[in-house]
Amino acid sequence: MRRRWIADTVTPAPESGNSHPTHAALLGDQAAHLARVLRAEPGQIFDVVAAGFLHRAEIAAVSAERVDFVLHEELESDAALPLHLYLAIFKFDRLEWAIEKATELGVARITPIVARRTEKHLAQAAAKRVERWRRIAHEASQQSRRTSVPLVSDPSPLKLALEAEGARTRILLSETEQSLSLSSALSSRAGDSAGVALAIGPEGGWTPEEMSLFTQHEWTHVTLGPRILRAETAAIAAIAIAGAFLG
Repeated sequence: MRRRWIADTVTPAPESGNSHPTHAALLGDQAAHLARVLRAEPGQIFDVVAAGFLHRAEIAAVSAERVDFVLHEELESDAALPLHLYLAIFKFDRLEWAIEKATELGVARITPIVARRTEKHLAQAAAKRVERWRRIAHEASQQSRRTSVPLVSDPSPLKLALEAEGARTRILLSETEQSLSLSSALSSRAGDSAGVALAIGPEGGWTPEEMSLFTQHEWTHVTLGPRILRAETAAIAAIAIAGAFLG
């Protein structure tokens, strides 16, 4: 199986109107790894994702700062799950693990949420960590052979995020819900090709005010079962279940 890379630049650029680029390049750390660690040479073949399309690509030129590819035939690839994950901010090491695994499982978008019970120092530091979270998503996308990198949004207060959400199916994992399961809620949307929004709460759960806010914005409250799960465990379990319906 060929190694897969996600291009940093493509030519022609997507905004030029040509949806099928002919050349691509890796820059920075990606180029340095390919040139110095893997000792890449012109003529070698890799899989390269360029402007959302997967190609068989041939190296044209190599340096420690840049590796240029000529793109050949387009290859078949899987689309991302139409799933927008709302992930309340919790301890960064565990949050970053959740972002990595959510990416590997195929989510299309991740929005970190500053919840009422998010620890104050984490909420204050989140904006400075988002670029690291995007790098984690990028690296996990390559490792898992995705053809797209999930959009990791800037951290957002819950109210603003809910007001901007456009998915028709909005699902909240709730510790207070005992009867409606996630799989039942998803099965009821059979035939609906639109995306799904899924919210995972912080340590200690959502406050009653936040739960009320979800209800006001017509989110369906569901349960994953009788066990109390860590936030990152709940996220991965929920994405895996959703993937069975959305994949």
